Amino acid sequence: MAMIEEFEQTGNWLFRGRSYFPLVLYALMVGVITLKLDTFFQSFELVPALICIGISLVGQIIRALTIGYTPRGTSGRNTKAGQVAEVLNTRGMYSLVRHPLYLGNYFMWLGIMIYVGNVWFVVVCSLIYWLYYERIMFAEEAFLRGKFGQAYLDWSVGVPSFWPRNLRWTAPDVKFSLRNVLKREYNGFFAIFVSLAVISAAKQAVRGADAWVDILVPFWQYTLLVTFIVFFTLRSLKRYSRVLHVEGR
Repeated sequence: MAMIEEFEQTGNWLFRGRSYFPLVLYALMVGVITLKLDTFFQSFELVPALICIGISLVGQIIRALTIGYTPRGTSGRNTKAGQVAEVLNTRGMYSLVRHPLYLGNYFMWLGIMIYVGNVWFVVVCSLIYWLYYERIMFAEEAFLRGKFGQAYLDWSVGVPSFWPRNLRWTAPDVKFSLRNVLKREYNGFFAIFVSLAVISAAKQAVRGADAWVDILVPFWQYTLLVTFIVFFTLRSLKRYSRVLHVEGR
């Protein structure tokens, strides 16, 4: 098998299993914290926690700007079954980078990785992230090039794959849909705060905290309570009502 076909096949396989990718990062986190290799943020401090939350929320905002302007049937609405695209999406976030959702994912993970407190952990995990998603991006682009031909090539020439070169935003054809964002993004939003709280608790536990109130400091207790309420509310609205439903999204 030629490498171009091998890359595409591997990318499609990794795409279908991308929901398991975080398990690799969590396993590495456990190792770093258990072995006390976290040279930073060994005890809870509010400012570092807020900075890491902010970095992760940058990723959430990137994803929100992408999803909020993405109608059904366009590139960027891929499913577990594989690639889906009836129309090439070149506006909004797709006028800045070709893979804005994966850029958003990276920033969401970056805040979490930094909070672990080991520089080399951030470097290694960033490299793993790039190697993993590079194959997925390759497979997606092969699909889009095969389907849209010259239109895809013309767009890709001026738009970088991952890191924006400029901020020349092209306005989308559809209005921003907050309901669509809330419907699709509450899991990731909740996961950010759960991950950061678990990291903080693990650090406390490894360093000898016994009582749960010492392991999970008040900041994370209140934060998790609020985010759980948000998560439960949005999940219930999605499953048991049509409040978050947007026609054509």
